[in-house]
Amino acid sequence: MTGVPLAEELLLLAYDDETGKATMPRISLDLGMAAAVLIELALAGRIAYAEGNLAAVDPTPTGEPLTDEVLARIVSDTPHSPSSWVQRLRHGLRDRILGDLCAQGVVRDVDETELGFIHVHRYPVVDPSVEADTRQRLADALAGAAAPDERTAALATLVAVLRMEGALGVSGEAATDARRRLEEIASGAGFSGTVGLEDSVVRPSVGLVVATLGHAVDAALGRRP
Repeated sequence: MTGVPLAEELLLLAYDDETGKATMPRISLDLGMAAAVLIELALAGRIAYAEGNLAAVDPTPTGEPLTDEVLARIVSDTPHSPSSWVQRLRHGLRDRILGDLCAQGVVRDVDETELGFIHVHRYPVVDPSVEADTRQRLADALAGAAAPDERTAALATLVAVLRMEGALGVSGEAATDARRRLEEIASGAGFSGTVGLEDSVVRPSVGLVVATLGHAVDAALGRRP
């Protein structure tokens, strides 16, 4: 596996660079990051969707510690539905990824005390280059100059499912336009069910996993399809 994990990209988009605080409901982010780790495994050819469940098809480690821990869990367990895996993986995931980003020097942990005894952690950005690359890829995808690769298309789909267009630095009419374009990218990639997978810019195996995880996150957040 190469590049920055999707779950890290999603988290960096969801946290304000200066205040170091989440800009969206944490339950939504937790579910989205769990889906992102599973999508990572699909992109790496390690899991697939079949008969209503996600299951391992290749136990070979990817080289990314967190992703490989999840892969090991899937390999050792019986197959479960996408909804089940998203719920199983979301607990503690955000803290683990924030810790990894701190260790890498991408963000720093600011431990503050409120009301004299409540510890509050903020994570302002130290190295903006990682997030800058993520934002540039999404900006290029939104501009529509060329069809995004499947990794960027998957990230754009997660941003759409989690309704994170505000995290892209747009508001008002621009946010509405961004959401429409994000949904177009998801559709064009075959993730929304409106485009046949044979016409998708991504592999059918990846498309099936992303589509089912998108539905799982929507269902967990109480949204109707």
